[in-house]
Amino acid sequence: MAQQALSDMKVIDLTHYIAGPACTKLLADYGADVIKIEPPGVGDGARNMGPFYKDDPHPEKSGLFMYLNTNKRGITLNLKSAMGKGIFKEMVKRADVVVENFKPGVMERLGLSYADIETINPKLVMTSISNFGQTGPYRDYKLTELMAFGMGGPMHSKGDPEREPLKYGLTVSIYHSGIVAATATMIAFYGSRYEDMGRHVDVSILETQADTVDGRLSALVSYQYSGRVTPRGSILGAQYPAGTFPCADGYFRIASGGPRFSRAVEMMGNPPELLDPKWYTPQAPGDPALKEEFEAYFMEFTLQHTKRELFKMGQETGNLSAPFYSMDEVYDDPQYNERGFFTEVDHPMTGKVRYPGRPFIMEKTPWQLRRPAPLLGQHNWEVYSEMGYAKEDLVMLRETGTI
Repeated sequence: MAQQALSDMKVIDLTHYIAGPACTKLLADYGADVIKIEPPGVGDGARNMGPFYKDDPHPEKSGLFMYLNTNKRGITLNLKSAMGKGIFKEMVKRADVVVENFKPGVMERLGLSYADIETINPKLVMTSISNFGQTGPYRDYKLTELMAFGMGGPMHSKGDPEREPLKYGLTVSIYHSGIVAATATMIAFYGSRYEDMGRHVDVSILETQADTVDGRLSALVSYQYSGRVTPRGSILGAQYPAGTFPCADGYFRIASGGPRFSRAVEMMGNPPELLDPKWYTPQAPGDPALKEEFEAYFMEFTLQHTKRELFKMGQETGNLSAPFYSMDEVYDDPQYNERGFFTEVDHPMTGKVRYPGRPFIMEKTPWQLRRPAPLLGQHNWEVYSEMGYAKEDLVMLRETGTI
């Protein structure tokens, strides 16, 4: 296999569920040797979260776990036992990075805080991911993904003005915090090499939401400058065409209002009724009555075409537009497939399954699928033997509940 960008990074992964594993997945996918440590017998809680392969709720068939843990080696280790802590400290001597997403204070209570393990490996980077960060008045509070999005600021302006605020679907914010943590970890890793010193990286999920560029950062800056709180439904206003419209086989999205109005008319074939000067006055883009009239014309047009036909016509006339795909259409789309976005993973419990692959292309140090997500404790012998343990040692460790 070709050398990868992070092939010389050794990571101990203490993470579970989504945010932490998303961080270490990105590191593993670009070459880092990530050793995932799970509690003996139970493993990462994500193993019990769906979707499950063929709807069989088995801890080795969780699609969430399998996706987030590709390219990692997996071992079991009881960090609450004295022997387990000793083994972990041995691993720290050989590692470059430790990533954990326990509640603040857990690593301190285990005697494995950054202050504790920095003395073992002064160049070590530890990344800690938590709801509110390692400090502050909310440090020990609990938080859900919905709450993090709401406290991040922008949810107030999302959705219809006459309804309650809305968030993005599923766990977008938590995945995003994991990617931020991976970026921070790489910065700290290379910084530690240049400056010959370790670092403790403190990632607050809440702060990753307040600082994103999907409207939150700009909304916060706007408030600081003007004192204006963006109301719901105000982003697109009355400008047209802007929104999601039904078409012959689903839905189509366009955002070509205001100065781009003429491009949408061109896309429709320049019908005479839309060439009337009333559509092109300075007041026209903000006129709700004209918006309603136009959308009746536009919807009649979209219903006569498929989403891909509309996509092609829209792009050819310079409109900001795209189809809304169902999952099967995503898998069949030529753009994804020609660039090799999807990859086939052969897992012992599921056989060959198609997964989303690399998030970006690096020509000389490429993304590679080196291994599927590990079975619970799959690499115990491989990893512990590298540390000098014999088979009889592993038998004893298993009998004592250490691994």
